Amino acid sequence: MNDTIPILLVLIPGLPLLATIVTAIFGRYVLKENSHLPVVVALVGSFVCSAMLLAEVKLGIAESSKEGSPTANSIGWEVTSNLWTWVQVEDAITTSDVSHAAAAAPAPGAEATPLPASLPFTIEITQRADTLTAIMLAMVTFVSSLVAIYAGGYMHGDRGYWRFFCYIGLFVFSMTMLVSVSNFVLLYVFWEAVGLCSYLLVGFWYQKPEAAAAGKKAFLVNRIGDFGFALGLFLIWTTYGTLNFHDASGVAGVLGQTRLAQPSLIAGFSDSYGTIATAICLLLMLGACGKSAQFPLHVWLPDAMEGPTPVSALIHAATMVTAGAYMVTRCSPLFFASPDAQQVVAIIGGTTAAIGGVIALTQTDLKRVLAYSTISQLGYMFLGLGLGTIAGITSGMFHLFCHAFFKALLFLGAGSVMHAMGGVIDMRRFSGLRKLMPVTNWTFLFGCLALGGVIPFAGFWSKDAIIAATYERGVLEGIAVYKVLYWVATIVAFLTAFYTFRAYFLTFYGEERIPHEAGSHAHESPPQMTWPLRILAICSLVVGAYFTWTGGFVDFLSQTPSLAFAPLAATAAHGEHSHEAHQLVSIVGTVIALTAIGLAAFLYLGDHTLIDKIKQLSGPLYYLSYGKLFFDPIYYAAFVWPSLQVAKLSYWFDRNVIDALVNFVGRVPPWLGALLRPLQSGLVQFYGVAMVWGVLVLIVTLLVWPALAATFGN
Repeated sequence: MNDTIPILLVLIPGLPLLATIVTAIFGRYVLKENSHLPVVVALVGSFVCSAMLLAEVKLGIAESSKEGSPTANSIGWEVTSNLWTWVQVEDAITTSDVSHAAAAAPAPGAEATPLPASLPFTIEITQRADTLTAIMLAMVTFVSSLVAIYAGGYMHGDRGYWRFFCYIGLFVFSMTMLVSVSNFVLLYVFWEAVGLCSYLLVGFWYQKPEAAAAGKKAFLVNRIGDFGFALGLFLIWTTYGTLNFHDASGVAGVLGQTRLAQPSLIAGFSDSYGTIATAICLLLMLGACGKSAQFPLHVWLPDAMEGPTPVSALIHAATMVTAGAYMVTRCSPLFFASPDAQQVVAIIGGTTAAIGGVIALTQTDLKRVLAYSTISQLGYMFLGLGLGTIAGITSGMFHLFCHAFFKALLFLGAGSVMHAMGGVIDMRRFSGLRKLMPVTNWTFLFGCLALGGVIPFAGFWSKDAIIAATYERGVLEGIAVYKVLYWVATIVAFLTAFYTFRAYFLTFYGEERIPHEAGSHAHESPPQMTWPLRILAICSLVVGAYFTWTGGFVDFLSQTPSLAFAPLAATAAHGEHSHEAHQLVSIVGTVIALTAIGLAAFLYLGDHTLIDKIKQLSGPLYYLSYGKLFFDPIYYAAFVWPSLQVAKLSYWFDRNVIDALVNFVGRVPPWLGALLRPLQSGLVQFYGVAMVWGVLVLIVTLLVWPALAATFGN
């Protein structure tokens, strides 16, 4: 087993990277319309390796439970594989300057080695295999494989076909490395690599001003979050003296076995360290807000719809936006050290869920409805992660896992509609497509049922698990903040079902209308695009129920060392009423979902006259939602416009002051030369007269002037 895992950990990201290199070299002139083949084969191979890794991790956990196993007493289960040392700086920080340095736990029978006077700054290319990594890798590679297959049909004929698949391969490589490394520095490196790939893919059609602007917006907004993330890493380094997750080189890792076994080495419990713990967590959360599009840094994600639809599916379902939730889950022991930071995470999550749900109600662009839905569902995930209980964290990650399948399905279904409608995605311009596109219709319906939280589809199990965990913390335990968030989550569940089926009814029901851009060529998408839809539809139906009934997801994920951390694991005992809470939430959730769907059917399967009356009665509320709560204009007025004025002032000062000064200095020598130029007339007679005058001046200076000075001086 231990020989297989390191090989699999290298192959999973290595195959997409190799495919990217091959496509970059041979795609444009050799592979051409077959440029998708290396990437598709590599991603499928990467998924097979991920499935094998999942099996190896399960086997390892089973073996560790046996008496006498070397890992029997470890917290959770993990295997690390060190490939090489990238950076080694000796004596980088003194031990006395580190707030919570600790020697790694000694081997059985050995004495603990005291820490040296100084610690090195070491970055080792180390990968880790644990249950969190295995789940993320399997989900990312599976969904990415289907998206790549779909993209082969969707992007066919595009002049940048080979370039598109280069970016896809690089994107998946970056994401698989992000979730498999065991060091904060490497996490940050691939965090930025994922951001770069998103910029390249969102702005893939760079000849469109909207796409280029969306790519820049995604890049710049993420820089704000990433700056906070970087500050958090600096603070982790000065606090712990290491940036490794795991114990290495005699120093306890930030999330290593030594600290997990001694919670005081993480929590500190002193007032001074409580402040540091809160600062670290809030800075990390700022990074997560940017990457996972949480309030107030959520504004980039809807504009990212300007990229090709497979990119939207990849970003929203399996890669970039899940990175923030993964990072917070990985750092659960750090967040557990600061209840204040946990509540901030939950409040941001609940607020984001509400914002996304309210805005999605009135949008007319099908992809933007799904984009705001993603923002809202990510808010649910962070709400679960901020509850500070094992039930909340595992339900948040379970929703991330299930959401990947049905959100990829919905985006690819929207792409299928867009492909048939000649690039049109405005729901006001088409309708009644269920007979024209039967496969897209039924698979999209499956995705809507899953997103709406209808039993037995995946969203019912995962979203209700978050609401039930919030109910426990808020209503049963009486914590006011979480009680408010429970009601917010319940209301947003109603909004989710309503706007989801509003989009479905507007697209597939009513009178059949086809925009003129589609001409007479509107038809069902080719099999290369519809088969991924079928597979994702089946997954959207079965994965939630299967893992809930078997308990496999929660039990497996709980073996991650960060979640097996004793104080966090002990929160499982708080859920003594969890069964009753789940039953109540499930009943309420089902009633809410069916009521919302019924209301959407009543309003949008008719003649829409009632909708017009509701718009008039709602007054500014409708325009507030339709205007996306005016976040973009507010941000423009508060940040963009002042920055533009500063830039213009700086430009004027540079051109008219700094450049003018530099140009003045440069013009002085020519001016002096111009003054002396008349003396160089070229006439010999002039030079002779000048020599005579020079001699006279010299005589006066040497002979006459001293005499005059002596006479008048006396």
